[in-house]
Amino acid sequence: MRRREYDVIVVGGGGSGLAAAYSATENGGHVLVLEKLSQLGGTTGIAVGSFAAACSAHQRDAGVTDEVASHLEDAGKFAPPEIESRNNDALRSYFLSEAAATLDWLQRLGVSFIGPNPEPPNRVPRMHNVVPGAKAYIAALQMALQRAGSEILCNATVERLLLDDDRRVSGVQTKIDGASREFYARHGVILAAGDYANNHSTIAAYKGRQFKEIEGINPHATGDGHVLAQQVGADLINMDVTYGPELRFIASAKKPFQQWLPVGGLFSRPMATIARRLPKWIMRSILKRLLVTWQHPENSLFDDGAILINQHGQRFVNEKQWPDRELGVASQPGKIAYILLDGRLVKRYSKWPHFISTAPDIAYAYVADYQRLRPDVTVVKESLGQSASVRNLDEASLKRSIAEFNESVANKKTDQFGRSGDENPLDEGPWALLGPLKAYFTTTEGGVAINEQLQALDESGNIIPGLYAVGQNGLGGMILWGHGLHIAWAMTSGRLAGELVMR
Repeated sequence: MRRREYDVIVVGGGGSGLAAAYSATENGGHVLVLEKLSQLGGTTGIAVGSFAAACSAHQRDAGVTDEVASHLEDAGKFAPPEIESRNNDALRSYFLSEAAATLDWLQRLGVSFIGPNPEPPNRVPRMHNVVPGAKAYIAALQMALQRAGSEILCNATVERLLLDDDRRVSGVQTKIDGASREFYARHGVILAAGDYANNHSTIAAYKGRQFKEIEGINPHATGDGHVLAQQVGADLINMDVTYGPELRFIASAKKPFQQWLPVGGLFSRPMATIARRLPKWIMRSILKRLLVTWQHPENSLFDDGAILINQHGQRFVNEKQWPDRELGVASQPGKIAYILLDGRLVKRYSKWPHFISTAPDIAYAYVADYQRLRPDVTVVKESLGQSASVRNLDEASLKRSIAEFNESVANKKTDQFGRSGDENPLDEGPWALLGPLKAYFTTTEGGVAINEQLQALDESGNIIPGLYAVGQNGLGGMILWGHGLHIAWAMTSGRLAGELVMR
């Protein structure tokens, strides 16, 4: 069989992989993209898609004065100090200095944005929202690659990296339709296979076995690129750092309406123009649909008196305690639970400043929003029995759970799960059951050690020739906990790696 050789091989067809592939193509490369699933997109394809950047054209048009140094300082305020202290400051500084250029690059490809929008503790608005959603990144890059004649193979699982006699990464061994095939790269292999949020053995090994049963929000995020990198001696950094676990409602079987909208071609720019001119209340309504699809319920629900109930109508954990709350949900039948609110809480979470979920300073979702937009996870009935019946919960067991909780509240004592400090019993209708929900890892912060040329490094800091890592594969020790930073890094690292690998 003829040796299949390319300039660059990209492992992974999500946002960072497609960005890397097109960038390499722009710089004269003959590129092959290998994606294990039947379609492109990765975690980028299911994200909201906000892109955080300083000194952008959108900021200038909006009269926002900004500088990268300020963004660098503000980016360090999102994660807890014990996590932030582990950040690779030099790499994050380099990344943020390149983010605005990447935004311009994406817009030249036909990706459209509105904003910028504020997100404290960012001191100025830096969040640029892609129109109509994150699928626009994938569509624009895929079309650009197709126009350029690059090759994309789906249902192609990379099993190992190939090394030449000089221990340089020279290609990949891939399984396609049950057959093993080898592809070779003259310039380099770029790992862009996403995070390991749903790789239970990796989570157990680095974070602890107690987290093994918690799922990743993307079921296909199994850390394949991390495994490949480790096979050739790459150093993995911050592998115990995860975003989550956190509670999220199970996703609707229906596609969000944004995924039905055209995401490229002739329609994307007019849509962005229309979006910028829409009244704010209409834009908030649109964004609210995304909000109830992807965001997690606020912890304040439990601080204000809500409880968690399993499928048997029983409480099982101190709802105020993280991560015990999430670990508790993951250990329940079906790994699911429901949030129970009485009439007082339903009323409280029906208007500002008490919301069930939020995209900061953009949109806030209340009980009525969930009833309208997510009826699959929202039951509100006048009687407790009616709400329990809709979810097939045992009413008698549910009433016992409430009675035990109320007794602890009345006597101002710590309950059997260690919960205390509640002042209001659950005692009036209407009764709301929100769920089912699960505990999920949203993403993981561990990645391959890299230098500013996006080259993978071994444990001694030496370059692994021919191997590059981008996106969640190549976080390089950075902590990116603000909204829009992961997407910005995926696109920026991909753009830069594509340029650098072809030099």
